[in-house]
Amino acid sequence: MRGGPRIVSAEEAVAAIPDGATVAVGGFVGAGHPEALTQALEQRFLQTAAPRDLTLLYAAGQGDRGARGLNHLAHAGLLKRVVGGHWNLAPRLGKLALDNQLEAYNFPQGVVCVLLREIAAKRSGVITKVGLHTFIDPRHGGGRLNARTTDPLVELLTIDGEDWLRYKAMPVSVGLIRASSADTRGNLTMEREGLVGEVLPIAQAAHNHGGIVIAQVERIVERITDPKAVRVPGILVNYVVVGGPGLHPQTFGEDFNEAFVTASGETMVLPSLPFNERKIIGRRALMEIRAGDIVNLGIGLPETVAAIAAETGRLQEFTLTVESGPIGGVPASGLSFGCSHHPEAIIDQPSQFDFYDGGGLDIAVLGAIEVDAEGSVNVSNFAGRFAGVGGFVNISQNAKRIVFCCTFTAGDLEIAVTDGRLRIRREGRHAKFVQRVQQVCFHGPSALAGGQQVLYVTERAVFELTPRGLHLIEIAEGVDLHQHILPLMQFAPCVERPAIMSSHCLQPS
Repeated sequence: MRGGPRIVSAEEAVAAIPDGATVAVGGFVGAGHPEALTQALEQRFLQTAAPRDLTLLYAAGQGDRGARGLNHLAHAGLLKRVVGGHWNLAPRLGKLALDNQLEAYNFPQGVVCVLLREIAAKRSGVITKVGLHTFIDPRHGGGRLNARTTDPLVELLTIDGEDWLRYKAMPVSVGLIRASSADTRGNLTMEREGLVGEVLPIAQAAHNHGGIVIAQVERIVERITDPKAVRVPGILVNYVVVGGPGLHPQTFGEDFNEAFVTASGETMVLPSLPFNERKIIGRRALMEIRAGDIVNLGIGLPETVAAIAAETGRLQEFTLTVESGPIGGVPASGLSFGCSHHPEAIIDQPSQFDFYDGGGLDIAVLGAIEVDAEGSVNVSNFAGRFAGVGGFVNISQNAKRIVFCCTFTAGDLEIAVTDGRLRIRREGRHAKFVQRVQQVCFHGPSALAGGQQVLYVTERAVFELTPRGLHLIEIAEGVDLHQHILPLMQFAPCVERPAIMSSHCLQPS
């Protein structure tokens, strides 16, 4: 008879991780991350200098921009290589990459979580068009982030006369995952988790390559009576660790929120947003969402769209989704991003990206750090740090319609509205519309060739991507084209007869 997994302390579990292992870690921002395990792994390394030279593989960014999450693993010598989807939440990892102390790759989040599934099946990798013509394309850097990173992990293929990318598989030897409950046979359920993530492919990948799977849980139960509730079968689990006090919060933002795991037919009430440039942009972006649309909202400024939709009674008209797996409800923000309030369904992350990659999204509202003359967008590389692309590349490359949201300039921008007219009280210090972006995360010409509809919405102007480049289609009342727009762009947009932005966007309420 098969025995159950060993139920051990976090310290005992991480002691089984050997030097040189490839460690896959699950989680999304602060949800689903096995904090007790990564903390224990850090402490073991600091006390014993072991294990060493690990390869870290993860899909979504995991951290709090401080010390939690993958920041625990940011030690020279502990890590040799990092292959990740998003870096901004783990600035300690980013500093090691910037200092050239480890090999660093940034691949699309949706590619990495699907890659784990391919690794589990011992296939050769992921073959996809996601990433073509971006900095991840091997013709433009191959997703390598520093001079120390030389191995080509993505290659260009020609299949039936078309360009494709192959992201190469790599054996996984350790899987660190999290669930709510484990029974004595090691079967895992996730009834109190706000997302499913990629726990199953991580566990399958490690098991099928002769490695180990360590699962952090809240509790041990004698038996799980509903087999359909099991997300990871016990045959894959080697060690179970019960997370200690403070080490198993539902997210890094909240200890537990019942709304993240229960559906509700009631309309959610969100706090009203203060009037500022973000609200102007959110109102204008919301105008692009149609009744019945399936929508993804990016983190940051695009999150205002949900709040404004709630204010105006439009939340029930369309379906919001999050790349981590929730469908319906209202996406959470901050360190709870990745969960949703009262979702209709929560599917696993690889399946969500299958849906996105196949064109399932009607519209995506996303942020932008820089926009250039050909309509390409940078969201990853800025201000001397690696933010990483996360799910941006998958989403922006495959949504039918895209709205990029950003202020027209950045850095201490201050606006006001008087008598329905926008006034620029203090201009931002940094240009957002540049001749050439530092790093191509979204490729404008490819979007045009694929028939995508693309808008760029700011507080004072709206642009549309056309074969002639960016076309200025709207200006806010009170904004002077020759004072507040053209001199602040590093390229000349197409300007014919722009319309006046809807007065609704400038209502100071």
